[in-house]
Amino acid sequence: MSVEHDFGSLRSSSLSSGLTDQQVEALAGIACCRRLADGEILIHEGDVTNSLHVITEGALAVTRDMGKGEYTTIHVLHTGDLAGEMGFISGKPHTATLRSLGRTQICTVEREAFESLLIEHPWLVYRVMQTIVRVSQDILRRMNAQHVELTKYVSSSHALY
Repeated sequence: MSVEHDFGSLRSSSLSSGLTDQQVEALAGIACCRRLADGEILIHEGDVTNSLHVITEGALAVTRDMGKGEYTTIHVLHTGDLAGEMGFISGKPHTATLRSLGRTQICTVEREAFESLLIEHPWLVYRVMQTIVRVSQDILRRMNAQHVELTKYVSSSHALY
């Protein structure tokens, strides 16, 4: 994909909220946007990566390994959500596998390239870090709401588990 395409994808993404066009251009200069095939794995549970991904189109299933080649989906990330943000910041292993649901487009930024923007674009880095926290909180709120709904369902149906 081209830098122009990457700029357009990033400009319309949650990652660039609060950024000027000039800052988005700087971000597009270090980003790589690509399409994932249906079922393609973006992140493997347990791997350590330094990549931040923004979903610019489509969805990713957040899955956990159940053993014997089986997995369960614990959440679905949609257009505008971020993926890999905790590993991007902490450098710790990922706690889930991310699989593309249908045709999905992501834009990826590597930590080392992102850190190279600190000197010339400190406000860009600051704003992106704010966005990472905000989007992560939104995802956590959705997951918590789903957990509450599931708990209510199990409780009201008197299901045993």
